[in-house]
Amino acid sequence: MKYLLSILLFSFLQIHSVNAQEATQEHKDSLNRLVQAYYDLNLKIFQANSKVEDIDKIFELFTDDFTYVHPKYGGTYTREDLYNGYVRNQKNGGYDGSVVDIKILNKISGLKAVTVEKRFVTKENGQLTESEPQMTLFEFKDGKISRIFEYW
Repeated sequence: MKYLLSILLFSFLQIHSVNAQEATQEHKDSLNRLVQAYYDLNLKIFQANSKVEDIDKIFELFTDDFTYVHPKYGGTYTREDLYNGYVRNQKNGGYDGSVVDIKILNKISGLKAVTVEKRFVTKENGQLTESEPQMTLFEFKDGKISRIFEYW
């Protein structure tokens, strides 16, 4: 009986797997382009001459209900909280150009998520320094970033 149930379950899954969503290469590429745009815009914002308009551009990548989660730096932030934080950091001179690159070491793309291993490259006293590897999870909804979870 168990054997028969296993065969029936396997057959059911085989028949209905055609309807399951798949992470096609085209889909993965579109998610990876959004992640790259996010890092490119962040790098631009981190420069001393960045403008509020640069911050506005990065927020175009996010859903209306976007959340940013970073347990080490305070927990969960709404879209509005994060926006206000970016603007405050910019006005206070927090973006001084010391971050000169964001080096992507590895990416794993799935159906509605991308995990990134990255390093920040900074310049201090003429010396380039790479941070320790950091992990970030991006989740997507309706073609936009819906959540970023920092695991560093």
